[in-house]
Amino acid sequence: MTSLFTAPDEGRTPDPTLAHRRADATVTLRGPDGAPLAGHDVVVRQTRHAFLFGCIGFDLVDLAHGTSQDPEYDGRLADAWFDVFNQTTLPFYWGTFEPERGAPQTERLLGAARWFAERGVVVKGHPLVWHTVQPDWLRGLPDAEVERLQRERIRRDVGAFRGVIDTWDAINEVVIMPVFTAEENAITPLARRKGRVEMIRMAFEEARGENPGATLLLNDFDMSTAYECLIEAVLEAGIRIDRLGLQSHMHQGYWGEEKTLAILDRFSRYNIPIHFTETTLMSGDVMPAYIEDLNDWQVESWPSTPEGEERQADEVERHYRTLLSHPSVEAMTYWGLSDRGMWLNAPGGLLREDGSRKPAFDRLRELVKGEWWLPPTTLRTDAEGRVRFGGFLGDYRIEAAYGAADVTLDISGSVDVSIVVPGR
Repeated sequence: MTSLFTAPDEGRTPDPTLAHRRADATVTLRGPDGAPLAGHDVVVRQTRHAFLFGCIGFDLVDLAHGTSQDPEYDGRLADAWFDVFNQTTLPFYWGTFEPERGAPQTERLLGAARWFAERGVVVKGHPLVWHTVQPDWLRGLPDAEVERLQRERIRRDVGAFRGVIDTWDAINEVVIMPVFTAEENAITPLARRKGRVEMIRMAFEEARGENPGATLLLNDFDMSTAYECLIEAVLEAGIRIDRLGLQSHMHQGYWGEEKTLAILDRFSRYNIPIHFTETTLMSGDVMPAYIEDLNDWQVESWPSTPEGEERQADEVERHYRTLLSHPSVEAMTYWGLSDRGMWLNAPGGLLREDGSRKPAFDRLRELVKGEWWLPPTTLRTDAEGRVRFGGFLGDYRIEAAYGAADVTLDISGSVDVSIVVPGR
C-alpha cells in the first residue's frame, strides 16, 4: 500500500512523448456528509481509455446476433476482442447490407451494434456512401434515381441506428470515386456528374439532418496531396468535417515512424481530429512494391510465418506508439482480428486462423492494458482526504470501504478533482 502516490509502475518511466495522453490527478474524497475521508484505504483502478482503440467487429456479428455457426471459435474471438478494444466498426456496405431491394439487414446489424454498445464499446458504421460493394439492383438506374435512393439510404440507416451508432464513415474513398473503373457500379457515374465535393455534401448533409449529433468522417486511403486538395475544397465549400479518416493498409510493408509522422503533420494542419480508420500489418511476406492496386494481388495461400509474426509484433508496437505520440490522433482501428476472412487472404490479423494469439496481439495488449493502464492500486488518503495518482486519460473507479465513485480524467497535465463517495 502506498500513501498519496501510486506505487511505481513496475519500474517503468512514463513515455515523455505521451505526456499529452496522461494526467496526474489529485482527488479529494468526501463522504455523504461532505467531510473529507481522511486516513482511509481506497482502491483506484482504470475502467476505460479515452483514446479509441478500435478493431472491426465483422467477425462477431453472427455471435452477437445469436446465429454463429461456430460459437466456440467465435467466443474465443470475442474474449480476445474485449480484452483490448473499446471501439468497433460494423459493415454497412450497401451491397451486402441490402442485397435485395427493400430488405436491409437492419435487425441483424442493430442487434450486433447494441451487443457491443451494452459492453461499453463505441460503435461506428462503415460506410454510408461508397462506389464499391454496391447492390446489383442499383446498376442501370438513371443517375437521378440512384441519387434519390442513395439519399434515402443514408437517412434510413442513420435514423434507424441513432443512439446506438452515432459515428459514421459518411463517405469512403472519394478521391478515386469519379474515376474508378475496376468494376461497374452506379455511384461512380453519379460522382462524375455531381463532382467530389457535392458527393461529400450529399453524404454529410443527409446524415447530419437525420442525426445532428453524429460524428461524421471523411475517409480515404489516398495519402497524396490529392486528398489534401479535396479536404481544402470541402472546407471552402462550407461543409463541416467532424473527423478525418486516414487508412493505412500496409500490405507492402510498414510505413515507419518518419513517414507516419510526416503524414500526420500534413493532415493535422486542418485542426480536425484524426482517426486512423483502417490499419493492417503483415505477419508473413509483404506484397511486392510494384503492385499499384492492392486488389490486383490475388493468391490462394499467404501464410503467417514465425519470422513475420515477430516483425509484425514490433511494427504494431512502433505504429501505436507513433500514433499516440501525435496529439491530433483520437482513434486507431485495426482492420481484422484474425487471419480468417482477412481482405486479400492476407496474414494481417492479430490472431491466427485457428484463433490463437500472435505475438502482435500480446504486444498490443501489454500496451493498452499494461503500460498504458492503471490496474487496481491501493492508496491511503491524507488528512484532507486526498489521493494522488497518474494515468492515461479515461475513466477511473475509486472504491472505499463503504462505497465507490467514478472520476473521468479528460485533460492532460495536473488536475484537481473533488468527488463524493456515497454509502453502499
